[in-house]
Amino acid sequence: QVEVAKKHIAYHMDKFGYRKPNVEFLHGYMEKLGDAGLADESYDIVISNCVINLAPDKRAVLREAFRVLKPGGEMYFSDVYSSQRLSETIRKHRVLWGECLGGALYWRDLYSIAEEVGFSPPCLVTASPITISNKELEGIIGDCRFVSATFRLFKVLGSSWAGPGQAIYNGGIVGHERELVFDANFTFKEGEVVDVDAEMAAILQSSRFADEFLIRAGGANAAALQGCC
Repeated sequence: QVEVAKKHIAYHMDKFGYRKPNVEFLHGYMEKLGDAGLADESYDIVISNCVINLAPDKRAVLREAFRVLKPGGEMYFSDVYSSQRLSETIRKHRVLWGECLGGALYWRDLYSIAEEVGFSPPCLVTASPITISNKELEGIIGDCRFVSATFRLFKVLGSSWAGPGQAIYNGGIVGHERELVFDANFTFKEGEVVDVDAEMAAILQSSRFADEFLIRAGGANAAALQGCC
């Protein structure tokens, strides 16, 4: 797949008018990004789409993402999560594994791993239930439920913001001038004062969004831990 992608670089450069490539394709393991040449604090954002559930060591994946992100950087990713820790029977079932269910992470473990690694508390963006219509598989998973969810994690400096505050969006993001839907808890309208908790204040203050917001002291502890299952 990497070689196929490389073969099409010239085509896309010509299609979009680039004089030199703006992408680079590397082969490696997401648990060992250093082996692929990704250096510490080198990237603004890490994006993943439903592959972390296939990694045996999810803690290592998040640790590596944290390592390569610049201060204030973001990990934006979608994956499958479960309402409880999975039994060995579920984890080793070939069909469930192939359907990205057997490797699903218990959603509360995502929060604890993120904190352990150093990320801010996960921001839930969207979540939708996964329906299983196969009777045999239903019998195997029992009362466990699965969702497809998108989260945002930020590499926030510890001293970025000490407490809750108020955020005012200046409308400076192209395509989101009037309203910025940040996650499931926070939507910012241009010029509107929004109470934010300490974690969100720190994210806005230390990330690429800093120039788009005025953050001031005050406000209420607006958001609590929100699960996806």
